[in-house]
Amino acid sequence: MDALVEAAARARERACAPYSGFRVGAALEDAEGRIWTGCNIENASYGLTVCAERVALLKALSEGARAFRRLAVVTAAGALTPPCGACRQLLWEYAGDIEIILSDGGARSETLRLSQLLPRPFDATYFRP
Repeated sequence: MDALVEAAARARERACAPYSGFRVGAALEDAEGRIWTGCNIENASYGLTVCAERVALLKALSEGARAFRRLAVVTAAGALTPPCGACRQLLWEYAGDIEIILSDGGARSETLRLSQLLPRPFDATYFRP
C-alpha cells in the first residue's frame, strides 16, 4: 500500500466521530515529501465539525508548508469518498490541481486530479484584470 494511504488510514483511527460514526483520515504530501495527517473532528453543532482534509491542510500551512503534491482520503464507506465542497475549495486555493487518492484503506482506490472534483473553481484569477 502507498505510504500516503497508510498514513491516512492511521489518521482515520484517531477520528472523533461520536455522532455520525463516519470516520475519515487524510494525509497530505508536500513538495518536500513531508506527510501531514488529519482526521475528522465532530461537534454536536455539526457546523463546527472539521473535515480530515482541512485538518491536514491547516496543520501543513500552519507549519509553513506552501507547495503540495497529493492528498489521500481514507474511509470505510461503501463507496470511495471524495472531499466535500468546502475542502475542495480550500485545497484548490492552497494546493492547486493536486492528485487526490480515494481509498478504503485496503484494496480499493481511485486516483483523480482535484480539477476533476472541482471543474470550475472560484479562485484569485477572478480578481485579476
